[in-house]
Amino acid sequence: MPDENAETDRPDPDEVALLAFSVWNFKQGEVVSLMIHIGQRLDLYRTLTGLGPVTSIELADRTGLDERWLREWLFGQAAAGLLVHDAGTFELTPVGSAVLADNRSSLAYAAGAFTAPPPSPEIVERMIESFRTGVGLSYDERGPNAAHQTEQSLGPWVRLALVPTIIPALDGVSDKLERGAVVADIGCGSGVALLAMAARYPDAQFHGYDSSRHAIVRGRANLADTDLPGARTADERVTFHLVDGSSLPADPTFDLVLTFDCLHDMTDPAGVASAIRQAIQPDGTWLIKDIRCGDTFEANRKNPMLAMMYGFSVEGCLASATSTPGGAGYGTLGLPPGAMEELCRSAGFTRFQAHDFDDPANLYYEVRP
Repeated sequence: MPDENAETDRPDPDEVALLAFSVWNFKQGEVVSLMIHIGQRLDLYRTLTGLGPVTSIELADRTGLDERWLREWLFGQAAAGLLVHDAGTFELTPVGSAVLADNRSSLAYAAGAFTAPPPSPEIVERMIESFRTGVGLSYDERGPNAAHQTEQSLGPWVRLALVPTIIPALDGVSDKLERGAVVADIGCGSGVALLAMAARYPDAQFHGYDSSRHAIVRGRANLADTDLPGARTADERVTFHLVDGSSLPADPTFDLVLTFDCLHDMTDPAGVASAIRQAIQPDGTWLIKDIRCGDTFEANRKNPMLAMMYGFSVEGCLASATSTPGGAGYGTLGLPPGAMEELCRSAGFTRFQAHDFDDPANLYYEVRP
């Protein structure tokens, strides 16, 4: 006997087709991401900047790369809307250059996020195992690419926003740095922020703390390659420490403490906040940069990149925050303003001010004892 409900149980074909299209579109994004990584690695976007319309033959002549492989890449970039194709030529417009090539003067530069290749099969297997054990990979366990990618993504913001805009907006901080403040950057990575600030404030002293060996190795290499102003040598002015933020001095030492995009990655952010409270001067400042987010999933739905944020969390932030058993596990979106203020006040800080510097991804907090 026919099932009378069979017809009504079938999903709407149009809805099926629409969801299938969305799923395949995510796959297309994965593939285009790899192509952007290749273009960035081969410096093709910077090569195309300012050239105007060029053929694949002309680009091959300029780069020394194989024309047939370039042609396929160029067509793919045009299909993705990243290059303009017309009559057999390809062009990276000034808009495209700002996003894909200009890592010196454009805050819109995004290609740095594609510096690292997709995770290796071994890393993916470790992620899958995390779903069974609840213990994630630390950034160090993800290898040197994680530190390099962070450096590339952070660079434009440090050059164009941190030193010229954000530090001067903090109460009295720039004056202290001019006079020779002592600064700690916790979760310093490869030292991009420290070195930019050291170049601007030659009388200040800087300490970078990070538990990632790969990040500290890159930081020390970057320091060796940087010609810093000032009477003291670079090694006297900037010091990298291969320890986490809980290993700060127990006595008031620092006039300024920085934590940029890292509190939500930590296994024990409350412990680090307490360590900062002990190590900061009575009139010191703690500057926090962390993800712009709301208290609930519904509040965050307006973020068009929300799915990517949760993916980043599984791949990196949540993984790092659970990389030791019992880790806090905040994840990328785990510290909205209310939770951040509670974290700071629980550590003994009494003044908490949020700043919105028109950064679409982050909010900033000026915290004082």
